[in-house]
Amino acid sequence: MVNEINGYRRSLGARSRESIVTVHRTGIGNRLLAALPPADLGLLTPYFQKVSFETDAVLVRSGDELDPVYFPHSGAIAFMLDMPDGQSVATTLMGREGALASFSVLGPALSSVTAIARMAGTASMISAAKFRAAYAQSTAIRNVVQVHARAVLLQLQHVAACNALHRVDGRMARWLLQLHDRVPNDLLPVTQEALAQLLGVRRTTVTLTMSKLREAGAVPSDRRGFIEIDRARLERVACDCYALMQHNIDRMYCQELSEPQPADRPFRQSVIGASEGADGESRCASRAGK
Repeated sequence: MVNEINGYRRSLGARSRESIVTVHRTGIGNRLLAALPPADLGLLTPYFQKVSFETDAVLVRSGDELDPVYFPHSGAIAFMLDMPDGQSVATTLMGREGALASFSVLGPALSSVTAIARMAGTASMISAAKFRAAYAQSTAIRNVVQVHARAVLLQLQHVAACNALHRVDGRMARWLLQLHDRVPNDLLPVTQEALAQLLGVRRTTVTLTMSKLREAGAVPSDRRGFIEIDRARLERVACDCYALMQHNIDRMYCQELSEPQPADRPFRQSVIGASEGADGESRCASRAGK
């Protein structure tokens, strides 16, 4: 990935519109891009580069300029807040429902967090300058950025409250569920060291907490950098923050973005249901509102 990004910084080659549109139409693409009308998406696609990132790759460091902008298609990226004493803790987790460095539309700025890939994936990458130019031209792009900004703020608020009020086992269950939302199976490629960084605790605390989750049947196995989960049992262990946060973000996406195909919904388990209209298109609908 480093070579790809360095190559990007030297020369951002144009991408064909067909390649990225094909990704999003087959249900693999980024959720924000999937919500854009073709004409607005066309303001971005000629400048996209498709990149891959490995687990533990650093996409942006604290203090670096927010450039380029990444639209993940897969994987999971954690925003880590680095403390003066060398410790760090995760503030948010982002997958294909978001865009890394999208706040660069406000103007050149330095990142306050370090963005680390917790799960390998792919993304469409564009320079901050090109993204700002498209943002200025498109009401639809401005809308998806605003919705995304509110979703990030909501997650920040929930994580802050959760860190202050809830026990480590409930918080670990929440992070595991958030990671699980972004992978296709129940085997999570995440280490205990990575979990310790997400939680802002020592590795020994993670080991003890993982033992409790195994006893509860929420984590059937944990070995060699992979954690197998039982989602139903893990949800019972998790604090209330997870369900509330996902419900609020799902509702926000469904109400304020164009309706995606079911595979493009922001998260795996959603309180917001998707129903099909007569034309076969997916409709987001709140069960509570019916």
